[in-house]
This record gives sequence, structure tokens and C-alpha cells, in this order.
Amino acid sequence: MKNRKSLSVVMIAKNEAHLLDECLQSVAWADEIVLLDSGSNDATQEIAKRYGAKVFSNLNWQGFGKQRQLAQSYASCDYVLMIDADERVTPALRHSIEQVLDNADDNVVYSLSRSNLFLGRFMRHSGWYPDRVNRLYCSRLYAYNDNLVHESLNTGKARIMRLDGDLLHLTCRDFFDFQRKQLGYARDWAAQRHQQGKRCSFFSILSHTLTAFLKTWLLREGFLDGKQGLLLAVVNAQYTFNKYAGLWALGRQSEKGESL
Repeated sequence: MKNRKSLSVVMIAKNEAHLLDECLQSVAWADEIVLLDSGSNDATQEIAKRYGAKVFSNLNWQGFGKQRQLAQSYASCDYVLMIDADERVTPALRHSIEQVLDNADDNVVYSLSRSNLFLGRFMRHSGWYPDRVNRLYCSRLYAYNDNLVHESLNTGKARIMRLDGDLLHLTCRDFFDFQRKQLGYARDWAAQRHQQGKRCSFFSILSHTLTAFLKTWLLREGFLDGKQGLLLAVVNAQYTFNKYAGLWALGRQSEKGESL
């Protein structure tokens, strides 16, 4: 169509060669693919170039938020679809996105529903579905915040519109790799909160941990996801424990004048 908006698929990646092919196949229809690499030593960049992606590199890692901001700065199209290597755009979601591009409203940010894989099961409860994320937006009006981890799009006064179709998210394929990532996220979360002057008590570690388990297992009906639901409730509690215990430990170190 004459007034159709153009689309840049924007990604940040590091050592994602084992996931990248299927991801890029699912978005090969976009007008442009931009990948910002943060120091891969596998075939990530070569695979991306095979799909015609514009590949850039930035080794000065300042957190997920700033890396996404930089990646978006390389995009040249009207709209951005921000995805990760472990995500896939389903045909139904592609159809919804193409409808948006044909009749886009720049004052709207479009929300996608993620279907998250956990140990062989796409979860339907546990707070993991529908896992709404704001990922499709006008490139000149919106950008990500500066958060080191758990970054999000600054939507301002935009209206949020939900799209049909799922974004498949291969969240947890290997349990130990997933746990390593969770520990890294917890470390970055604690460091950022500490830098912001946040502190927590010993009791807060325990109360937040218990609350995380009960929220996933009961409030978010994790019990309906079977064995994976119970395991996820435990994993969420563990992740919460690591976050708050880390923040508590940093506070103790700071009080004692120890090097961080």
C-alpha cells in the first residue's frame, strides 16, 4: 500500500548462533533487520548477514536499556519491532503487524502476547501467559529506558493496543543456562538498586521470597501448569531471594566500608 509504514526488526545479541536462524526466518519479511552484537565469538554475525541484516558491534556494555537504545539508533524505518534471538514471530502475529503497518497510528504503542517455554512446556498460567510486552512502535517517538536489566519501553502518553497472535519465547530450554541468566539478572538488579540508594532488611528477603512463590503458585494459578508450574514457582522464589539477598549484602558491605 502507498502509505504503508516501513519496519525495522531490531535485536541485541551475543553468542546466539544456536537460536538465530529460526528467529530471523520468522522476521525475514521485514523491510530491514538490525542486529547489535556485544562481542560474539560464534557465528552470530555471519548468520545475521546471511539474512541481509545490518550488523553493528558495541563492546562497551552499559546494560540492556542503553544497548537497546543504541541498536534502535541504527534503524532507518518508520517503525521498530524489538525482539530477541530466543523469540519467534508466529504467522498470526505477522498478520497483525502487517495490518498495523498498513494503517499505523504513531501515537499508539502495540503490545504483543508472549508464549513462554519452560522445560518443554509453553506455560498458560503462572504469570507467564499472556506475557504482554510493548515491542512495536514508531521509531522517532519512543525508546527504551536506561535500566541495566528488566528494561522497558518509555511509552509516555501513548495508547497501548493489543495485537492478536503470539510471540513465541524459548525462555528456558536448558535449566542450568536459565539459572545462570537468572543469577546475572539478580546481580544487575541488586547493583542498580544499590546505586539508587535502595536498601532492604533481612526480613524483607524472606517476605519477598515467600510472596514470590505464593504469587506464582496460587494467585497466578501456577498449579494449573502441572509439574512445570511448581518448579517455576520455586525458581521465581529463588530468583527473588537472590535479588534481595544481593541487595542486602551490598548494603552490609557499604556500611562496613568494604570494596564492592
